[in-house]
Amino acid sequence: MNDNGSAGGSPELRKALSGRHVRMIGLGGAIGTGLFLGSGLAISMAGPSVIVAYAAGAVLALALAYALAEMTVAHPGAGGFGAIAHAYLGPWAGFVQRWMYWVAQVVNIGSEVTAAGMYVRFWWPELPLWVPVVFFSLAMLLVNAASVRFFGEFEYWFAMIKVVTIVVFVLLGLACITVGLPGREPVGLGAWTEHGGFAPGGLTGLWLAMTVVTFGYMGTEAVALTAAESRDPARDIPRAARGMVLRLALFYLLAMAVVVTVAPLTGDGSAAGSPFVRLFSTAGIPGAVTVMNFVILTAALSAMNTNLYVSARMVFSLARDGYAPRRLGRLNSQGAPGNALLFSAVGLTLATVLSVTAPGSAFALLVGIATFGALVTWLLIFATQWAFHRSRRARALGPSPIRLPGTPVTTALAMVMVVAVMVTMAFTEQFADALLFGVPFLLLVSASYGLVRRRRRAAGPEPAAPPRELSPSR
Repeated sequence: MNDNGSAGGSPELRKALSGRHVRMIGLGGAIGTGLFLGSGLAISMAGPSVIVAYAAGAVLALALAYALAEMTVAHPGAGGFGAIAHAYLGPWAGFVQRWMYWVAQVVNIGSEVTAAGMYVRFWWPELPLWVPVVFFSLAMLLVNAASVRFFGEFEYWFAMIKVVTIVVFVLLGLACITVGLPGREPVGLGAWTEHGGFAPGGLTGLWLAMTVVTFGYMGTEAVALTAAESRDPARDIPRAARGMVLRLALFYLLAMAVVVTVAPLTGDGSAAGSPFVRLFSTAGIPGAVTVMNFVILTAALSAMNTNLYVSARMVFSLARDGYAPRRLGRLNSQGAPGNALLFSAVGLTLATVLSVTAPGSAFALLVGIATFGALVTWLLIFATQWAFHRSRRARALGPSPIRLPGTPVTTALAMVMVVAVMVTMAFTEQFADALLFGVPFLLLVSASYGLVRRRRRAAGPEPAAPPRELSPSR
């Protein structure tokens, strides 16, 4: 039995995550295989000016982190930003945001575990893909079903592998640029002006790259979902949000600067094609391809592990608010939402099967929905923060312990930025399906809300919205 009880007698999630756990869970969710393998698309669009795009994306992500921290300090409950949207924008927003985000995360998990299976076949090419996929799926489910403290510790060291790799890459890259590596002269910054100049695609190419770059920062919102299990959310969440985004921005900016200077991407999607491998090989690190394949494997599994965590917490929150079957709101003996985890595993199974059997049709549809759902999540987070800020002012509660600077102007600009990225996706071959499939799915989820609400009204009173504030003193 969980040792934390709610006011209504239902057991609550255990508060066992430390500050370092919270910080690394956020990084683990945001740094996936995209940095190591997938950033070539953005570089092909913008050239060296992709650094500017990553800087702009960092500003947007930092605004999101501040907005989340401002709200989560007052609402450190299960469901994170989805439950807060329920409180300030109404039950429709809370319902739509949480289900759209759940679908996005489940599809991401399916793609990450499939990629992990492919990386294992680098060592054993004759191994059927389903074997590592099933193994990793079961392993990550067991990690998530254990106590949240075990999950936090596991993810901390798992994500640390990626962080150390990026740091080593950046240091080697800076040495290669400035003083040279053994047997090689320093390369300097000549690549920034060659091959068409700093921005070969002009402003159009730079802006199109923003559609790719924005998704590189997706996952930073995961830190808000740890609040219900943080030992001291008022202290840990603001620190984690600020520190995580700043570290993420530094990693991306420095890594991209090194890539466009000394190791342009080949873009073949394999470990051997990674700029990390090319630089490590140049530096004389033995077995660079094998080492990097292991790092990319851990990156995929770490992102999968964190995304499974947040998807289970979303479903748990929906069940506690009466918008999912109540059995999904139960905790296991370790204090984890076991039923919600198994429910997310069903979605994981579907996404994984489709990623293998129909990558160009059914799974492409799911990826489009997931991409659109992630941006809808960001848009609703900023809209919720706007309403949250107005509510505090109307009730004369005073400023939050942490707040997004420049609110509400900053909030409005961030929302315009997200909408602009969503519109731009229609003009990119890689993301056009996101709007094509995402908008109808949003309408479907909205229609489902009406059906669920009518059923809830027939069964009993409408579930109450989460409390507006943690305490009147905040």
